[in-house]
Amino acid sequence: MKKFNIRKVLDGLTAASSSSSSSSSATAQPGTPRENDVVQETLQSEHFQLCKTVRHGFPYQPSSMAFDPVQKILAVGTQTGALRLFGRAGVECYCQHESGAAVIQLQFLINEGALVSALADDSIHLWNLRQKIPAILHSLKFNRERITYCHLPFQSKWLYIGSERGNIHIVNVESFTLSGYVIMWNKAIELSTKTHPGPVVHISDNPMDEGKLLIGFECGVVVLWDLKSKKADYRYNYDEAIHSVAWHHEGKQFVCSHSDGTLTTWNIRAPAKPAQIITPHGKQPKDGKKPEPCKPILKVEYKTTRAGDPFMVLSGGLSYDTVGRRACLTVMHGKSTAVLEMDYPIVDFLTLCETPYPNDFQEPYAVVVLLEKDLVVIDLGQIGYPIFESPYPLSIHESPVTCCEYFADCPSELIPALYSVGSRQKRQGYSKKEWPISGGNWGQGTQTYPEIIITGHADGSIKFWDASALMLQVLYKLKTAKVFERARGKEEKPSTDIVDEDPFAIQTLFWCPESRMLCVAGVSAHVIIYRFSKQEVTTEVVQLLEVRMQCEFSEGDSPDPGGEQTPTLPTPAAPSSPQEAEPLNQLTAGVNSSEGARDNIPCLQVRSSPLKQSPGYQVELVVQLVWVSGEPPQQITSLAVNSSFGLVVFGNSNGLAVVDYVQKTLLLNLGTSELYSPSDPCQRQPRSPRKPRQPSGGFCDSNDGSNNSEDRCKSPTSGSTSPCNSDDERKQNFIEKAKMSRKISSSGEQKLDLEDRSHRWSPRLCKRPFDNMKNGKLVARMTLKLNVHRTKSDPQRYGKDNAFTRSRSSSVTSIDRESREAISSFYFCESFPRKSDSLASPCLLVGTTQGSVMMVALGLQPGGDQKLQQPLSFASCGTLVQLKGGILTMALLDAAGTLLPPSCEAWYDPNASDEEKEKVRRRRPATPPSSQEGQDSQFAVLCSEKQAKVVAMPSQTIIYKHNITEASFVLRADVVQMAGTYCIACFCANGHIMSLSLPSLRPLLDINYLPLTDMRIARTFCFSNLGQALYLTSPTEIQRITYSQETCDNLQEMLSELFTPVETPEAPNRGFFKGLFGGGAQSLDREDLFGETAAGKASRSLAQHIPGPGSMEGMKGAASGVVGDLARARVALDERGQKLGELEERTAAMMASAESFSKHAHDMMVKYKDKKWYQL
Repeated sequence: MKKFNIRKVLDGLTAASSSSSSSSSATAQPGTPRENDVVQETLQSEHFQLCKTVRHGFPYQPSSMAFDPVQKILAVGTQTGALRLFGRAGVECYCQHESGAAVIQLQFLINEGALVSALADDSIHLWNLRQKIPAILHSLKFNRERITYCHLPFQSKWLYIGSERGNIHIVNVESFTLSGYVIMWNKAIELSTKTHPGPVVHISDNPMDEGKLLIGFECGVVVLWDLKSKKADYRYNYDEAIHSVAWHHEGKQFVCSHSDGTLTTWNIRAPAKPAQIITPHGKQPKDGKKPEPCKPILKVEYKTTRAGDPFMVLSGGLSYDTVGRRACLTVMHGKSTAVLEMDYPIVDFLTLCETPYPNDFQEPYAVVVLLEKDLVVIDLGQIGYPIFESPYPLSIHESPVTCCEYFADCPSELIPALYSVGSRQKRQGYSKKEWPISGGNWGQGTQTYPEIIITGHADGSIKFWDASALMLQVLYKLKTAKVFERARGKEEKPSTDIVDEDPFAIQTLFWCPESRMLCVAGVSAHVIIYRFSKQEVTTEVVQLLEVRMQCEFSEGDSPDPGGEQTPTLPTPAAPSSPQEAEPLNQLTAGVNSSEGARDNIPCLQVRSSPLKQSPGYQVELVVQLVWVSGEPPQQITSLAVNSSFGLVVFGNSNGLAVVDYVQKTLLLNLGTSELYSPSDPCQRQPRSPRKPRQPSGGFCDSNDGSNNSEDRCKSPTSGSTSPCNSDDERKQNFIEKAKMSRKISSSGEQKLDLEDRSHRWSPRLCKRPFDNMKNGKLVARMTLKLNVHRTKSDPQRYGKDNAFTRSRSSSVTSIDRESREAISSFYFCESFPRKSDSLASPCLLVGTTQGSVMMVALGLQPGGDQKLQQPLSFASCGTLVQLKGGILTMALLDAAGTLLPPSCEAWYDPNASDEEKEKVRRRRPATPPSSQEGQDSQFAVLCSEKQAKVVAMPSQTIIYKHNITEASFVLRADVVQMAGTYCIACFCANGHIMSLSLPSLRPLLDINYLPLTDMRIARTFCFSNLGQALYLTSPTEIQRITYSQETCDNLQEMLSELFTPVETPEAPNRGFFKGLFGGGAQSLDREDLFGETAAGKASRSLAQHIPGPGSMEGMKGAASGVVGDLARARVALDERGQKLGELEERTAAMMASAESFSKHAHDMMVKYKDKKWYQL
């Protein structure tokens, strides 16, 4: 029967309902004090609050764009209803329409701090950009007509809206009400026309006459409408469909782009035929016939200059014979035509001009081109039209992201060091001018600690990002593929590849910020160890270590007895070459190990030519797993490095391997079952690691190819093969696959495993040379013999004999069909391997996918200077504790509840002189061994997919246990620093984010953050210190969140400002003669035409007005009590003060006028006072 602690019950009342079924139980050895009496925990639930902070990266699936030429702010809308706003470097903002409908058009209220968005669900919204988090002021939802085009003239409050039916409605953007003035399509076109002209594709007013509206219909008809007389002045007809229209700034000509690749130029007073017809990319026949039709010109812009030829910029219009050619932007300037190829299809483009006034010389200086996966700004002022260097982090998706790690509060010298080596990688040939989108101001936050994000990509590249102060800037890019030979073509693709595409993709990585050691595991079963150096070197031969990881099974062999026995390294008698190895028993269907079978061959070929390594991360050692008797190597599922010990350890479903990267030797190669002692109650029967290669040649998945989707609906801890039945299970199934799937999809969307995560710290060992050098490569192999209970004829027999009963939850997936136990987590530490130990010694904690945590003692003697000469021994101490679900993270606390990170070596430049290296080593403080006899001095924190446990060391007593979730499973868990102490942060597959105190495991936070998750989030979600976390919310965007109350409170100060007070430029001077003879721009009092007095009210059924949360109406609805009354009173007071000010100005003007009149009357009286009537 479980024991209940009333204090824990009270503490747990703050947890959400999902934790109510969880249990926290505390048991202690007799005489051992309870930990809540020993460790004073300061973390409380009020320290936690969850909110989004910023979103970085390129807007996913962009659909529209707008630019404010005065504020210099760019807005981008997407197909998912998102809005991204960009200013100067570091000024970004993300907003979301609740409906999620695609944004079809955006219109700035120029220099007003407002934006109008039109959506595919026929709604328009007014956004207030004068606050740090923009909000919707008004919305208008059309009920009977589909919106196709919007136009808002400069300095006008009347928005023109074109519909699919061909009608034009007018909206007052101040009140968001419809005007009764409507332009009906049947009045705009010729009465004799028998067909409908199609949707409205363009609306604009004449730059020189606001009373003339140009309306373009899809069929090719353009109408110049007189707003005052409510009739069409001219109609322009062309046989081809229209895509866009652009005015000359003098208002006498306009240009149309058509679906046959032609541009027609019209004089407004000559509607009979175009003044000019050109086909920019068409071949001109010699016989005078019409040129061949081209692809549609989707958009054209016509911009004039004061001292030169005008610019005509267009997208599309290429000849049909240019099959396979990339999308192009064409710039026509005078007699020159430049065709600029783009990497992706063009979504939209805008020409940036010096003036916001359409009736002045435009003076274009740049073109912003929105592509499907990039944003390009072209400099029109330099020869060759170079592009500007983008200050935004838009290259996150340059290659698909496959893994992600987040480090907050890392050493301060790291960012300058990475920036110094990364600055040499920048491309040349950019425009020398400043980035033209330069609006907004940075936030004034107090968050000053350095933050680094590392992303691994499908092409094998790794990017380091500076994420400090809610910004994101790339620091350094590492290309791991340079280590390997590249196949020239498909015919040269090596037959040993185990993935169809992206053989260099990063699967998992481990980084030690203190020592700057980086270790990377790829999908082709390779591990690369990197050191950081500021000097350039040329490596003549890349150091390679080939490892043969397998478990050999035979009916007569069994694991060696003795739980405390030290597994020794292979003796010279052990087989060290393929010829000496014993033949293997084939236990599963696969490639025969007969002649011609692949054996001892790595998946990738390391380059044989010298490798020039620039300053930055340089290759120390490449470790490759090799094919074994026709079977491909299993993917690497966990990874850890310790710079103090000079070791890297990695594991997969076969077992683990320990490599000394200093002496380039393999020290240990163990099967998973050998980690258990024979008397261990948690020991599992060994399974065959073999599995047939995928028929498609794809990367070997952890699920058999014969598995159907139902078979994947098991927990990694489940031995059951029961299918998912409930809706919730089916809803979660897709995310759970991400945990286990290691296959890189051919579509480019990487589905890499997130289940196997290693902890983030590092270690250091005595080493001993091992194996012999062969052809310049270090070859190391170890063959393990294990007993097996599964035969070819009875493949499921062993499943019934499992000694440990697994969780049978069917709402989660299995790691593979055979329930083979894989290594899921490592943690180097200095602890007590055995209960009888009184001194802490170097250890390795090993966690598996079936919930076992085992400890391996590293036989390292004190005396770091002799570590290279000392032999290293390993002793497997059996199972420390058993948890439900695969192990995700492990950590060690001292008696005061403070984290004990693994020891690490201070960074030194490996290419520096020996004297400098020695100076660094002397500065490293020695870690004295802890000795506290008679009581537990450490606490091991262990977290799995289902539960967390705290174990006292060395007594190995479970003092706290908490069941995190029953119906779901944890995808990511990290021990993080928060408010000066430590806690466990968890992200579950059902979308819940939780935190537990340490060491008592009290629930502090439980919020259902993501009701529907997907594989990408599962693969990339990661926590960091100080309440920070992130995930990839789309293939191109990183979403950062915080679970810290302090950060949420300071968020307003930290966010950037979009709107800054700027004077609107003066209107162009009309000149004396234009003013005298009426040749200048004609203004129009739109209020007289469109106001309710003149035009009446619009039909109520046409559109529905919805007050936004940022409007006065929304504030009235949301606010209540004194605060709401005060806010409304303040707004009313401001309005009254403004009106009083206007009244005072009018009174002063009247007084001045009266005084002037009195003076003139007095002068007149004096002049005629003494004159007779005949003298007048």
